[in-house]
Amino acid sequence: MKIVIAGGRNKADFLIGMLLDKKHKLVVICDDEKYCEYLADTHDIPIVIGDPCKQYVLDEAHIKNFDVLIALKPDDADNLAICQMAKRIYNIKKNVCIVSNPKNVDVFKKLGVNTVISATYMIANRIEQASTIESLIKTLSLDDEKAVISEILIEKHYPVTDKKIIDLKFPQNVIIGCVIRGTNMIVPNGQTVIRDNDKLLVISSPENQSNAISVISGGK
Repeated sequence: MKIVIAGGRNKADFLIGMLLDKKHKLVVICDDEKYCEYLADTHDIPIVIGDPCKQYVLDEAHIKNFDVLIALKPDDADNLAICQMAKRIYNIKKNVCIVSNPKNVDVFKKLGVNTVISATYMIANRIEQASTIESLIKTLSLDDEKAVISEILIEKHYPVTDKKIIDLKFPQNVIIGCVIRGTNMIVPNGQTVIRDNDKLLVISSPENQSNAISVISGGK
């Protein structure tokens, strides 16, 4: 996919590395000149220096008809403006942004932003579900909630600990897409053994999310 990342510092750097590993085509726009120099030295990708809220800067990035835009600026209003320009002017198919104010999640979705991510909002939702989920699990919805990614930290007492993935009895439409073990990322297969303190990224349909979490954590 062709992806543009607008703004951000450490968040952008992490995303760039992850997306390049998946062979996506990236363009980064950032108004911090020194940070752009660091990114240019670290990653072999186009870097545009400038404020992504400005249309002439977006023009310089040549992002028309890209697949995804990710807005990571610290100001919520800036991220909304970037996402709206991405759709209306550059015909970018999907846009994603972070927000500081959790009240903006629903507002931004109504204004056309496909995916709005707020750490506070996600935590609040997990607390509401704590009666059925033993530990707090972060969730990101994909493609208008047709699929969800759940990030689950494995604890020693979980029934999946020290078991092979092939031996787990997941419902349909559930896969473990990634295992993060310490500083290493593992693309798992059926023979991968889940260990204590692994972090699993589990992709599922929304209706099977709770069952998948129960298989992993032993919750009812």
